[in-house]
Amino acid sequence: MSDLPRKAVTRTAKLAALPLGFAGRATWGLGKRIGGRSAEIVGRELQQRTAEQLFKVLGELKGGAMKFGQALSVFESALPEEIAGPYRAALTKLQEAAPPMPTSTVHTVLAERLGEEWRELFQEFEDKPSAAASIGQVHRAVWHDGRPVAVKVQYPGAGAALLSDLAQLSRFARMLGPLIPGMDVKPLITELRNRVTEELDYALEAEAQQAHSAEFDGDEDVRVPAVVHQSEQILVTEWLDGIPLAEVIADGTPEQRDRAGQLLARFLFSGPARTGLLHADPHPGNFRLLADEGPVSGWRLGVLDFGTVDRLPEGLPPTIGTALRMALEGQAEVVYQQLCDEGFVKDSIELDPETVLEYLLPIIEPAQVEEFTFTREWMRRQATRIGDPRSPAHQLGKQLNLPPSYLLIHRVTLSTIGVLCQLGAEVRLRDELTDWLPGFVPPAALTDEPDEEETREPDDRVAAEEPIG
Repeated sequence: MSDLPRKAVTRTAKLAALPLGFAGRATWGLGKRIGGRSAEIVGRELQQRTAEQLFKVLGELKGGAMKFGQALSVFESALPEEIAGPYRAALTKLQEAAPPMPTSTVHTVLAERLGEEWRELFQEFEDKPSAAASIGQVHRAVWHDGRPVAVKVQYPGAGAALLSDLAQLSRFARMLGPLIPGMDVKPLITELRNRVTEELDYALEAEAQQAHSAEFDGDEDVRVPAVVHQSEQILVTEWLDGIPLAEVIADGTPEQRDRAGQLLARFLFSGPARTGLLHADPHPGNFRLLADEGPVSGWRLGVLDFGTVDRLPEGLPPTIGTALRMALEGQAEVVYQQLCDEGFVKDSIELDPETVLEYLLPIIEPAQVEEFTFTREWMRRQATRIGDPRSPAHQLGKQLNLPPSYLLIHRVTLSTIGVLCQLGAEVRLRDELTDWLPGFVPPAALTDEPDEEETREPDDRVAAEEPIG
């Protein structure tokens, strides 16, 4: 597979074959059990074969299929450990690479969007892509002024492929659900479809990335590459070296895991507060750990790909922080009323506030302590508690509602927690909530410490270079 299939019938046929493959393997498994092999062994083999086929197809097709696979990848930590291995290997491939476009196709797109003399813009240009993702691939190059750059080239026909894939995937969403316990994949697919237009618009992506680059310029903890040039289907940014987060997850030291986890949490909550934007694609392929000189505790987090963002001009809604603080204080009635006011509980439904608080407390456990170690075991407990139809928590969760304005915030938060669990990182989450989440600190405490914000955000940041052309 070397190019993005543009004929809808080709992509539809490949995706439509997935449920048939699942059914075929189930029949195969039944035959094995009749033949005397244990159900446990056959079950593991069945899961492995299913995972390999699913994510092989999603990776080959790129487009919406791969985007869906990447969104699922951060929830790998919710899978039972005995079957997580096959998923982990397949999902890691989706996070970092996909089959590339032919070189001739890349050159055609560059000529169409940058002009026939496009090579004059670069001192060097590597035809072999350094990364290939869901709607575009990245080539390493040297800009005409000598700067190392990343050149992101959008696949021809990516828009049609995205819509076609996600429409097809939604038709058998129920069959995909059991792959990630406790997760309803249909709303995820719907939300991805709603973001297609924005994802394809490199002008919007350049604007979001440059806003982050300017805000975090000179920051001690986070680095975002500056935008160098943007045109339709082409985005050129500064090159960013570093250790891919997938490698830290696989082989990182405890110190690297903890540092990466702390910085991920910091970026999740500080980004909206500082830029009015929420980076909404937090899978490991979009992050690097920058090995600066000195101890790991001083390394920075590199952040890539701003194709999907949530625009929050006032930062994260204060209700999130206030409700979280009240829940930690055990104020069930107040929390319940806030959830009702924000639409998390519909007017037609009446729930017991204490029961709602009991439902929330295990989820917010990381905010109850000074330091919390995120683990796959903890993630699996949450997934089982909420996802098991026999669980009271599952029954209560079905009665709660997620307002549209919170959909992306909810997914990004869960996705980030999924990555933290993959890292197995020990994180001081309360510190980040205190510093960046509106409403988490009582108003009286804020007035007692008037200089804290000035200490956190110095006024002498240097603005990043504006995009060229």
